[in-house]
Amino acid sequence: MNQLLGNCTVVDARALPVKDAGVWVTDDRITAVGPYGKIARQARESGPVVERDLNGAFVTPGLVNMHTHFSLSLPGGGGNAVKDMGPHDLALYMADGARRTLDCGVTTVRNVAEKDHADFALRRAIKAGRVPGPRMYTAGRALVCTGGHGHESGDTMECDGPVGFRHGVRSQIKAGADLIKVMISGGLAGEHEAISTPQLFADEMSAVIETAHAWGRKVTAHAGPAEVIGAAVELGLDCVEHGYQLTPQVAALMAARGTALVPTLLVTRCKEFFDELGVPEWMQCRSLGAGPRHIESFRMALDAGVEILLGSDMPPFWSFEGTNATVRELENLAEHIGPERALHAGTRGPIRWLGLSDDLGTVEAGKYADLIAMDADPLDDTSAFRGVRFVMKGGVVSREDQR
Repeated sequence: MNQLLGNCTVVDARALPVKDAGVWVTDDRITAVGPYGKIARQARESGPVVERDLNGAFVTPGLVNMHTHFSLSLPGGGGNAVKDMGPHDLALYMADGARRTLDCGVTTVRNVAEKDHADFALRRAIKAGRVPGPRMYTAGRALVCTGGHGHESGDTMECDGPVGFRHGVRSQIKAGADLIKVMISGGLAGEHEAISTPQLFADEMSAVIETAHAWGRKVTAHAGPAEVIGAAVELGLDCVEHGYQLTPQVAALMAARGTALVPTLLVTRCKEFFDELGVPEWMQCRSLGAGPRHIESFRMALDAGVEILLGSDMPPFWSFEGTNATVRELENLAEHIGPERALHAGTRGPIRWLGLSDDLGTVEAGKYADLIAMDADPLDDTSAFRGVRFVMKGGVVSREDQR
């Protein structure tokens, strides 16, 4: 099937915008991008073509959210309702979240802990076309020590000692994991721990990273304190989630070793979300109280040149502060790095970390046609993503708002 998107400006994190552009899509991939007249002529000469007038929209690659949980269950009433779901209810709940995520313009996600391996079933269903949703790259269950961060839920697997953690890695890869997630410190949602609580010994962290890398999988770690993060980076950690308490020295080490940061700035500034879910006071105080240090830590990472990637932690589709969680997190990043770098952090950067640059992340010939469109220019203001009105994944249009 040939499709032609016209009357648009193409914007990505690779090159200058292409104004008065045409994007020719054949089946699931982009055939050509360029001046509309030239591209339209080529597309029409090739045979029948479905033409879509985007009415002056700005077209970018689909967004990539690198920290998602479709089965998130924080402490409190809202989280307990998810935690108490049976397997059938949970599957439908997660499928609805995947559909809503795609509608937001998020065409790829990295899931970093989901319950009971339901993520693998959802990934299969999306690939088979049975349910709409983004491309999913998932860690399965996160690995934790006995009693460690998140141990209360079915989205983690308790392990102890190097042998136990090697088994944990292999068990997730056996189930189909694309990457490994490990909890190496305490966090916001653990009542009987602190953010700074170390939770793995060096030999356990080494076992996780060594085993995962031997199987060709990257490792990302939930982590807060600088000392714990620095030790893991020295062992070859590929990515840090949150990084609440970095130091300039550890940030510099991350930059030197190529360890990325998914800062999830939302999680320490989302009282409205916590209230909606009935999150208890102890967690709200801990999370919101960590906000100033979190921003300070993030600034250290920026100053050191650490690769910053978009990730919301909050469900990517969640309605929050006038938009969805993914866009709100992107706006938070843009306050510090500007719209151009924010676009990179939400598209090309994550795709590169996932090893998918040959197929995704930019709007150019040969790539999958994962495209979104909006009325305002995201290089002028990241809030343009609040106005996404067209979503295409792999050449299939999942959202096309009438104007």
